[in-house]
Amino acid sequence: MGRNGTRGASAGRPGRIIRGPKPPVAPTVPPDPSPTPRPAMSPKALLRLSVVVALVTIVLKGWAGYITHSMGLISDAMESFVNLASAVFALGMVTIATRPADDEHPYGHHKAEYFSSGFEGILIIGAAVAIGWAAIDRLIHPRPLEQLGWGLALSVLSSAFNAGLAVMLFRAAKVHRSIALEADGRHLMADVWTSAAVVVGLLAVMATGWLWLDSVLALGVALNIVREGAHLVWRSSQGLMDQALEPEAQEALHAALARFVARVPEGPLLRFDDIVTRRAGQRRFADLHMHVPGDWSLERAAALRDGVEQALMDAVPGLRVTLQLLPLTMEARAVQLDAHARAEVAGQGPA
Repeated sequence: MGRNGTRGASAGRPGRIIRGPKPPVAPTVPPDPSPTPRPAMSPKALLRLSVVVALVTIVLKGWAGYITHSMGLISDAMESFVNLASAVFALGMVTIATRPADDEHPYGHHKAEYFSSGFEGILIIGAAVAIGWAAIDRLIHPRPLEQLGWGLALSVLSSAFNAGLAVMLFRAAKVHRSIALEADGRHLMADVWTSAAVVVGLLAVMATGWLWLDSVLALGVALNIVREGAHLVWRSSQGLMDQALEPEAQEALHAALARFVARVPEGPLLRFDDIVTRRAGQRRFADLHMHVPGDWSLERAAALRDGVEQALMDAVPGLRVTLQLLPLTMEARAVQLDAHARAEVAGQGPA
């Protein structure tokens, strides 16, 4: 029986069972709300702003590369095109992810954000290949640099836009638990560090007159963004494979169960186990078993179950809870089958 609310946990440990006089009635458990900060802008608004900033930085960095003939600045401008494509795709995926559940997608569309993150990672890797190819060509056929002062000023200005937006995206990503916003923010911060390296390298070219430094710097930029792209692709793959909730969320779920047991008179008679969790974009899921004395009425057990679900939703916002009621002396059939399968695998051992 599921409820909607925000985070989850990991493997559960059986609680102590203390026999004693039966409490008369299951009380209504008051919620334990945990307020969360609210961002100034929604994910869609931030991604629209990201599209605008990407267009601005393309103009600034493209102009800088054009007037200086610097391969480092040109490669930086090429990455801004990736920023634009990524922001547009992320906006589309976030729009899909916010659609409500339907008959064909009963768990919602939240995983659409993982496609955005993976797509962005692939685009980043593609841009790195193009930058590396152009840098090698420039290394073989060097070209004198011009108007570096103006070029550096334009690069610094575009980096300021990207850094400001990245900070906003990171803050919103934590509140909304959005991998699409996090991916866009990480990409923009990689762009900021890339631009900083380009600026330092061009200053070194001005000081030494070594034109090959510009191409070597562009190759360094390419290697850096390959690493960032690979990280985003990996994160997306983990989300699509139903990765468990973060350790912090799992601890919050266990703590909520412990507080619930301590708050109600029936607490010593309850046992929670077989807790498993997963993530799907902004949504989080937790499945667990609640064991109660076998002589309780269904109404009494269900009243307590309702309080448990509310406590978990308050502690871990965005959580959908599936809680199965069982008597203290029984384990679910699926748990028995899983235990048997694990025992068989362990018995086989390494070949």
